[in-house]
Amino acid sequence: MGSSPMLWSASPPSPWGRGPGKWWALGGPLAVKAVGFLLLAGLLFRVLCSFPSSPAPALQISKGNCNLFNGDWIPNPSGPAYTNASCRFIDDHQNCMMNGRPDKGYLHWKWKPYGCDLPSFDAVRFLDSMRNRAWGLIGDSILRNQVQSLLCLLSKVEEPVEVYHDKEYKNRRWHFQSYNFTVSIVWAPFLIKSDVFENENGVSTSEIQLHLDVLDASWTSQYKSFDYVIISGGQWFLRTAVYLENGAVVGCHYCQNKNLVELGFEHLYHKTLQKVFSFIISAKHKPVIFFRTWSPDHFENGEWFNGGSCNRVTPYKKGEYREGYNERAMRAIELEEFNKAAAALRGSAGVERLKLMDTYSLSFLRPDGHVGPYRTPYPFAKDSKKAVSIQNDCLHWCVPGPIDAWNDLVMKMALD
Repeated sequence: MGSSPMLWSASPPSPWGRGPGKWWALGGPLAVKAVGFLLLAGLLFRVLCSFPSSPAPALQISKGNCNLFNGDWIPNPSGPAYTNASCRFIDDHQNCMMNGRPDKGYLHWKWKPYGCDLPSFDAVRFLDSMRNRAWGLIGDSILRNQVQSLLCLLSKVEEPVEVYHDKEYKNRRWHFQSYNFTVSIVWAPFLIKSDVFENENGVSTSEIQLHLDVLDASWTSQYKSFDYVIISGGQWFLRTAVYLENGAVVGCHYCQNKNLVELGFEHLYHKTLQKVFSFIISAKHKPVIFFRTWSPDHFENGEWFNGGSCNRVTPYKKGEYREGYNERAMRAIELEEFNKAAAALRGSAGVERLKLMDTYSLSFLRPDGHVGPYRTPYPFAKDSKKAVSIQNDCLHWCVPGPIDAWNDLVMKMALD
């Protein structure tokens, strides 16, 4: 704790796209009134030299005084809208019920914004409103995680037909025939062009190469076909990578034994989001865009590769979550670049079509909602040593689980 954010531990890349381990930054919230030149100078010094210890406030998406992203998780005796028995669209690795998770308390919480209610997802109303429409969810496996929840909620009214998937099932499309409504998941973990070098077993053989000035064509080529888009970045941006512009190497992040400039993941994320928002602003096609913020992990007592786990069975209370440098930095970049894009659109019709879906603050309160050891059928062995060796996933979310609230927000924001 308290280590400099400019130092990085030599941790291997995660199978879920996680980069080097997180470091904790020191600092406290700034609540100083500038009175006179000296106090103003002191305040400026503190701003430049420290980060706040609590997460940045959520931007307000509201009617009246209600902020959808500021609230608490309250008990929900009725439980989830579906289960693994009623929905066949849950990937095995997020199917915590099927894989033997014994506690069920994590299923009995509902997100409650302060000052208003967030209605539960209404599949009939949603599908009726989305006739002849197409949704595209662009990003990494966390968005795939969200798609599972969305399909489960919608399949209570009608089961979709899968009409496309690629060889690796990373890009997929489903069609709700009665409504002529499609949902697509587009695999673009970096959002920009990437060259990934892996052997036949999926093991990296060289550093990823990222082209900071070229967007990933896997999503830009389909952009015109979508009426609604959810797009987001994730933990892939923390990975070791070489950065290129105009085809030439300009630096890297966490490149060992290479004589390259260390630019850091912050530089990568800034450049990527600037490129993404520039494309959205300048494109003639104007879908409704939801920019979803960072999804936090909750590894404790280590990381994914050295015994880190997430064994909590209840949500955090406000103030309990210990935000790391990576989370703080990435969220600050997201808010900064989104605000720039919104400012560029101000005064135009496009400003109403670019929306911040700030799931970060409600998600960091749910350490109990992750997959943990229940990625596969859990071996309830009496041998405790065998149990300890199980690798935990404290990044992805159980389905059903807290991620269902993300889709409650989607419906509220899309239809209101």
